[in-house]
Amino acid sequence: PVRLAANAGKSFQGSIVLGMGFTFDDTDRKDVASPLAEMHRLIEADQRNREVIFPYIGGEEVNTSPTHAHHRYVINFGERSEAECRQRWPNLMAIVEERVRPDRAKLTKNPIGRKRARFWWHYGSTAKELYAGTAGMERVLAVNCGATPHAAFTVLPSNMVFANSLAVLTLNTYAALCVLQSRPHEIWARFFGSSLEDRLRYTPSDCFETFPFPDDWQTHTALEATGKAYYTYRAALMVENKEGMTKTYNRFHDYYETDPRITKLRDLHAAMDRAVLDAYGWTDVPTDCELLLDHPIDEATWGRKRKPYRYRWPDPVRDEVLARLLALNADRAAAEARAGALL
Repeated sequence: PVRLAANAGKSFQGSIVLGMGFTFDDTDRKDVASPLAEMHRLIEADQRNREVIFPYIGGEEVNTSPTHAHHRYVINFGERSEAECRQRWPNLMAIVEERVRPDRAKLTKNPIGRKRARFWWHYGSTAKELYAGTAGMERVLAVNCGATPHAAFTVLPSNMVFANSLAVLTLNTYAALCVLQSRPHEIWARFFGSSLEDRLRYTPSDCFETFPFPDDWQTHTALEATGKAYYTYRAALMVENKEGMTKTYNRFHDYYETDPRITKLRDLHAAMDRAVLDAYGWTDVPTDCELLLDHPIDEATWGRKRKPYRYRWPDPVRDEVLARLLALNADRAAAEARAGALL
């Protein structure tokens, strides 16, 4: 599939901090991060320190916390000069100089490493396009882009530093969540994204930028309503069960799961799929799912390991939807090329 201009500039990988010495984290066992008590002391001593200390969240928190709660904070000087940072936030610069600079000084094998060593108070990658894109937004969509068994999208506040284990989308509607969490998009992501063993890596360039959304999806009321119903129920279910998205979707795809609350989540997911298929005009595609193996296994050697069942569409339905999406991607790319030729 071809990357579509309509999707450009909306999906980003989070910041490569490159030094946990930037962080305040009471769970750090390597004694690289500073304790949260030190952060509170520094803010109380000088309120200006609030300007460059942000909540910090990565894929693990998004997938394991029932509320997607962060437990870390991070110093973020952006691309400010060393002189400005030393003048305005001397205590925070002292922390970074002590805890980050020594390791950065070892990065001398190539031009990128030498630049990171020279600008040791900057992140390895600041992801400035991401934060420019989220400016003025209250919330964004995010998904773990590390190796994960489930492509699970959620809503996060925008005033955070996002780790590079997250793909962040500058979309803030339930209609967007409805399309991205639906099975048509999951099929697309699993086919064109990268993987590690049987786990998905959601790569924005391959999974999002190429994906042909339904026409007028941003203002589609059925997508908005169905996506909100699904998200609201899933959020309440995770809090009630004290389980994050990984455990919730493990149960969602469990062959032996009988909890009626999980059954309802499956039903809401089917309703979401129906709304997305209808938005494409594909009213002939059924949404019935079965608990099927995700890939063939050798029963003789598999042993007692958990079998890779997934609550999904049968292969013929999956393949038909994928074929239609590929055809739509080609049509959209051709239309964009014609439009570009006319300019």
